Amino acid sequence: MKKVLILVNHEVVIYNFRKELVERLLEEGKEVYISCPYGERIDELREMGCKYIEASIERHGTNAVEELKLLLYYFKIMRQIKPDVVLSYTIKPNIYGGMASRFLRIPYIANITGLGTAVEKKGLMQKISVALYKIAFKKINCVFFQNSENQEFFSKKKIALGRHRLIPGSGVNLRHFNELEYPQDNTVEFIFISRIMKEKGIDQYLEAAEYIREKYSFTRFHILGFCEEAYEEKLESLEERGIIEYHGMQKDIRPFLEKTHCTIHPTYYPEGMSNVLLESAASGRPVITTNRSGCREIVDDGVTGFIVEQRNSMDLIEKIELFLNSTNEHKREMGLAGRMKVEKEFDRQIVVEAYMKEIVCNKERTKTLISEMRNT
Repeated sequence: MKKVLILVNHEVVIYNFRKELVERLLEEGKEVYISCPYGERIDELREMGCKYIEASIERHGTNAVEELKLLLYYFKIMRQIKPDVVLSYTIKPNIYGGMASRFLRIPYIANITGLGTAVEKKGLMQKISVALYKIAFKKINCVFFQNSENQEFFSKKKIALGRHRLIPGSGVNLRHFNELEYPQDNTVEFIFISRIMKEKGIDQYLEAAEYIREKYSFTRFHILGFCEEAYEEKLESLEERGIIEYHGMQKDIRPFLEKTHCTIHPTYYPEGMSNVLLESAASGRPVITTNRSGCREIVDDGVTGFIVEQRNSMDLIEKIELFLNSTNEHKREMGLAGRMKVEKEFDRQIVVEAYMKEIVCNKERTKTLISEMRNT
């Protein structure tokens, strides 16, 4: 097996969270092709040795013509490259990459990085999405799930039964996100790292920041991330009032984690497994997050951080106050416990080995199939 084609909707999904898998494939002499829209990390992936094929993907669009174009595009590049296996991530590459792989009889491995709002909520879009998944995954070799709730959803819908595997999200690179020295408590600084969108809990974070800053003047609230919705004016207003500090989109979050005491991730978005929480915990930072799949698995409530109810600003405020009333040494101990947890359960090498094992299994199955065809 020499050629591996990776389909994804954004190059950051590969560079930030699957770089170690790509490195392993290249080390073993594989030709790695990456198809996604162009982004700033593409040149770095090329420098690693990957071959890039530009794709146009409307991440949130539902235009039927554009969807058909993407499907036909995947047919085209698969016929040209003739990959030995296709790996896909995120919803549209999973569905349309799966359809093309099935039709062309190419071994195919998908990763469910979260259901997405359209699939999680009952209604017409969920029915359409389930129908498309059933078509795309009918002949799939393996489906990786990042949490058990997503896996249960696919099981109930009878999609790719018998070919499910559960992995610890994308895992975390424990060398890149090493344990950071815990800050002193002259100020207590919180951080929100995510796309700035409603479903990621930004409203709850901002409400909590306003309340806590007024009551505890020694606190600071930071925000990192790209605005996907109309929050620009609100962030500007709160920053002018000294409630928050907005740092925009950042390539490297480690310098910010180094200065902050706790990561707050009040999401109610259909997560796969939260990379923000994994990276924060790996850095030795306590976390406060919501009681939903993809988040609660990373936190031992009261030990490595706190769990709050979704869309509940008062519960979030109470947990922040509980955190503030802890000693700095106790906060540091929570961070260390979080680091130990990710070392044991979420090391990225676990994910890399799961992929390599499945790719080898696919190679062996292909050999057996060829042998059987020759003997008949």
